[in-house]
Amino acid sequence: MANFDGKTIIVTGAGSGIGQATAEMLFKNGANVIAADIDEARLQELAGQYPGIKTVAGDITSNDTIEEIIAAISDKLDGLANVAGIMDDFLPPSEVDDDTWDKVMSVNLTGPMRLTRAALPQLIDSKGKIVNVASEASFRASAAGAAYTASKHALVGYTKSLAFFYGSQGVRANAIAPGAVETNIQADMGKSKLAAERIGPIIQATMTPVAQAEELASAICWLLSDESANINGAIIPSDGGWSVV
Repeated sequence: MANFDGKTIIVTGAGSGIGQATAEMLFKNGANVIAADIDEARLQELAGQYPGIKTVAGDITSNDTIEEIIAAISDKLDGLANVAGIMDDFLPPSEVDDDTWDKVMSVNLTGPMRLTRAALPQLIDSKGKIVNVASEASFRASAAGAAYTASKHALVGYTKSLAFFYGSQGVRANAIAPGAVETNIQADMGKSKLAAERIGPIIQATMTPVAQAEELASAICWLLSDESANINGAIIPSDGGWSVV
């Protein structure tokens, strides 16, 4: 694992799962971590285990929360890991309701965009790194519902746009694309008969074993480090080979 001594890195979704594993891994390797999550109790537990981690509790889609995250930077900002995300219960296009669509797009796409936009001036100054958490659903339509699939495809496009516009200024933006991971994100395929009929058999036949959050955190930390210096605009599957099936 790379040394992050003196580096300040923001991690969203840090209250559990991939975000928590990433925040812990960075902190253990010397980083000044600003951990953000909507669940204040989980953040307090994280800070209790790792005194020194700064925490910001709030909705990542809220401008007030984003302002608070940016205000928590004491010196400079070296990296941003947009990990927070939610699922959509595998709802097909004809069944997805407005509330689900709007919430999934807001958390999975608009929130990362707003936080990245706010962080970019400092990331440009430091030639920092951005890592977005996409999904196996970034590559195919048979891994999730319409809203989640659309949001993760869009996040891939946004990641590539960041790499294109700011790569010449030293900023690197990449994404990892997990498959199934042991997290607390809830998804109920049983809400849709069509989803169960169409997606269920494909997932059963092709999905690779469920990964641990630490496996994804390792990939995120590598992309946030100088060891991945020549990687920019890449979407890297971390799915046990699911994307090649």
